[in-house]
Amino acid sequence: MSYPEPLNRLVDQLKRLPGIGAKSAQRLAFHILRTPRDEAERLVDAIRDVKDRVTYCSVCSNTTEADPCIYCTSEGRNHRLICVVEEPQNVTAIEKTRDFKGVYHVLMGALSPLQGIGPDELKIKGLLSRVGEGNIEEIILATNPNVEGEATALYLARLLKPLGVRVTRIAMGVPVGSDLEYADEVTMHKSLEGRREV
Repeated sequence: MSYPEPLNRLVDQLKRLPGIGAKSAQRLAFHILRTPRDEAERLVDAIRDVKDRVTYCSVCSNTTEADPCIYCTSEGRNHRLICVVEEPQNVTAIEKTRDFKGVYHVLMGALSPLQGIGPDELKIKGLLSRVGEGNIEEIILATNPNVEGEATALYLARLLKPLGVRVTRIAMGVPVGSDLEYADEVTMHKSLEGRREV
């Protein structure tokens, strides 16, 4: 049985969202249909607001309402220390620690030849020009601990080291609160490799 055309259109649009398959899109569409009109209008307004008011920082590529972003314009942050992350949501994760006082650079992805993402698709040129301007003491590579993130970190390290800047990689290993018996061999290898003196 086919649905009314507006419902089919909504399902088709929802299927375009990452992680949403046909069944999930259908469930979401019917949920929206059952939702009171004022709630649905708030969802529409929130989507429109994001598209109208949120942009990417011209310096670091993080999401922002004002360009440059709050991190790039803050005088209280260490502008000689740049933490490189894959996506804007990674900035939020690091900020939650309240330990990092430097600035950021968002790559907008990671190298993934199988998905057609090469160096030109990432915000690497902006990072290199920031380093080229001088005054940068350290670049922390905080890409994800997966194949793509590791490849991206290695690629960036090869580009950055000749520029005379210190390049470091975030530590990886056994998460706090877990048992060693459940750690896979790669995680254990990274834990041993990244050990520090106590």
